[in-house]
Amino acid sequence: MTFEPPETEPFRITDLDEKSSRAVILDPADEADARTIESLRADPHVVVLDQIDGQAAALRALLPTPADEVTGERPRWVYYPWRRTLVGVLGPRAYAHTRTDRNRNLITIDEQHKLASLRVGVVGLSVGHAVAHTLAVQGLCGHLRLADFDHLELTNLNRVPATVFDLGVNKAIVAARRIAEVDPYLDVEVLETGLSSETLDEFLEGLDIVIEECDSLDVKAMVREGARARGIPVLMASSDRGLIDVERFDEDPQRALFHGLLGNVDAAALSALDSQEKVPHVLRILDAASLSTRGAASLVEVGRTLATWPQLVGDVLVGASTIAEGVRRIGLGEPLASGRVRIDVAAALDALADPADEPTTLAEPTPEEPVLSPSSPVHAVALAARRAPSGGNVQPWHIEATPQTVTIRLAPEYSSSLDIGLRGSAVALGAAVFNARVAAAAAGALGPVRFREDDHDPLRAEIELGHGEDPYLASLYPMIETRETNRHGGTRVPMTEDVLSALRDAARREGAGVTLLHEADDMRQAAHVLAAADRIRYLTPYLHADMISELRWPGDDRQDFGIDVRSLELSDDQLATLDVLRRTEVMSMLADWDAGTVLGSDTGTRIAQSSALAVLTVDDRSLTGYARGGSGAEALWITAQQLGLAVQPVSPAFLYVHDDDEAVALSSKFATELLELRSRFRHMTATGPEQGLCLLLRLTKAPPTSVRSRRRPLSFGSWPVF
Repeated sequence: MTFEPPETEPFRITDLDEKSSRAVILDPADEADARTIESLRADPHVVVLDQIDGQAAALRALLPTPADEVTGERPRWVYYPWRRTLVGVLGPRAYAHTRTDRNRNLITIDEQHKLASLRVGVVGLSVGHAVAHTLAVQGLCGHLRLADFDHLELTNLNRVPATVFDLGVNKAIVAARRIAEVDPYLDVEVLETGLSSETLDEFLEGLDIVIEECDSLDVKAMVREGARARGIPVLMASSDRGLIDVERFDEDPQRALFHGLLGNVDAAALSALDSQEKVPHVLRILDAASLSTRGAASLVEVGRTLATWPQLVGDVLVGASTIAEGVRRIGLGEPLASGRVRIDVAAALDALADPADEPTTLAEPTPEEPVLSPSSPVHAVALAARRAPSGGNVQPWHIEATPQTVTIRLAPEYSSSLDIGLRGSAVALGAAVFNARVAAAAAGALGPVRFREDDHDPLRAEIELGHGEDPYLASLYPMIETRETNRHGGTRVPMTEDVLSALRDAARREGAGVTLLHEADDMRQAAHVLAAADRIRYLTPYLHADMISELRWPGDDRQDFGIDVRSLELSDDQLATLDVLRRTEVMSMLADWDAGTVLGSDTGTRIAQSSALAVLTVDDRSLTGYARGGSGAEALWITAQQLGLAVQPVSPAFLYVHDDDEAVALSSKFATELLELRSRFRHMTATGPEQGLCLLLRLTKAPPTSVRSRRRPLSFGSWPVF
């Protein structure tokens, strides 16, 4: 969608009055306008500025590239009578699209389009000048109506962004001209007579919001009475300590004027008061008790050593930016209550804190996990099981022991949203069982393993110690302690057939199916799918929350589960980016915009540059089947490290999705995309619809990981010695 500016009335040569506040827009395709353009260009007293080519180049460079009807729009010429200058500009849609592009996505294109329908009135064009100009520059309205009877004086130039060329000109006209020089297409209407009971109806007619910044107390009340009668909200900025007032007469048409601070007084009563009698009312509006020290002291001197109430342009601009935010919220239907608040810059600066004083937790050393020496074969088996990998290092198990048996029970309380049907937990339990069997084989105590599923336990594995031997398993025992998740980017190396065969054999020996993608084109396709799936994981609120909750930062109370953030092997700039990516409200905003394609780019890059992607599958989709797949995944993982490869598990959001209902339950907003990605991935890996995906392992060549994730202790007391 492109930003459509509001339609404005056409102007003709008769409007070329040097006292005008309106720019004259001329269309070369119109015969009369074309003659006017030719005449102006031929006039030696008229300055001609033609930067259309540069503007068009800027338009074409925008991302995403605007539609053809925008880039192909016919340019216009704009004549500024008060400057005697003719300027070439893009057409209305192209101009609006280019001029407001840097607003995105603080204001989206759709929001900009909605705001362009707002009609805003500003009363009082001293402080109001900055407000009106800010609204125009930010594109927060499509029509501005400005009212002020006063003329610009030299004393106004301390806060009104005008020049000596504007002295003696009506303040509303000065503001309108400045706005026209920013956006000639914005419709600006001027009431040079200011506001009175005779002009109030004309001013308020059709407005959506009123900004009141005049000096007259009775006019302030009159504006509010009229706005309340029409259900128009009124906003006001008072420059001392950034006082902002919001009166939502659109939401509460019975609301008392000035928040009831003046009681039931009305405009007629206020107009009958003399200047001295108005002072108490003004002080109540200004909240005299909360004035800044300098402001309060200055108030005492007004009429004595000071001609009038002092104001600074910095304070005026703070008020303008705050009013602009209020207008944006009202225009977009976002929450904005009636009331008042202070945006106190001085107080904020008093609270400055030095970032250097904040602890840099990433610089803290991570305590090394103690290496435990097994006190018996059953202890060795339990310790080996404990070293198994699991999604997010949640270790979803309870390990119990008797003199001849180690039981590993699946622990649902450690499950996450991605762990649909506890399938991921079952895979982790299976990896723990494989480690336990390796330790038992190394001790010459290999016995049977029984998986059980019942109402009491979703899944448990009972590993009996016997007297069996398995030289192959026993040879893997040294790798149990050194097996690691390696998240370095790594280097792509060719995968020989001998290596591929060894990996396949390791997984299949445990009953798991495996597909090994290693051709460059296959890896690129997989990278695209997995990057898109990672984006969904970021943009689905509770999946994102689970993912971030897995991270452990130095100084966190518990370090014996979850993923040490330094094991992500991120550069300093990537770690800084992580501070943004971990914010749930940022991800929600990107989801609302259907944006965030970069969120999966790191995963995509890592996959595309890897040597291979191992896809572990099972034919039995029960929890026991997934556990056997987990044993196969751990066998392949250990074998890969023996062969000098670095291994990182990859868990796309669709990994444990079986059907449409599960996809919807996992991520209703992205369910269709999730299912399409799963289908594409199954097709490229030749995975049948009845097969269960267990785990994906990224294989590459990389240095050892800098930090290894820790494990929970086996029990809160001493492990029994049998």
